[in-house]
Amino acid sequence: MNRKTTGTAYEKIAADYLKKQGIRIKEMNYRISLGEIDLIGEDKENIIFIEVKYRKTASYGQPWEAVSNHKQKKICNVARQYCYSKRIKKQVRYDIVSICGEEILWFQNAFEHVGAW
Repeated sequence: MNRKTTGTAYEKIAADYLKKQGIRIKEMNYRISLGEIDLIGEDKENIIFIEVKYRKTASYGQPWEAVSNHKQKKICNVARQYCYSKRIKKQVRYDIVSICGEEILWFQNAFEHVGAW
């Protein structure tokens, strides 16, 4: 399995997990010229931008540790454009779903918005 296929498979696993937790998935693999967001979901109060990270093992660190400040900034820029283009007025939240082997961890409010809104 190549990286893209693996990424897509684990994004689907993350989406299914989040649906069971009550999150409505609006978009998968949302891409624009500024970058991409793995999953976009919503609950009653929030529009949620979700980064999914997978590792087979934790021998090189936990998956969630790979969401660098640079990656956070890119996600925030894409999120800002998404909200503007879709005229979204809900609160914005940034989550990470970390999958290591069979373990799924969901970090809500994993980071704050970076940059101008």
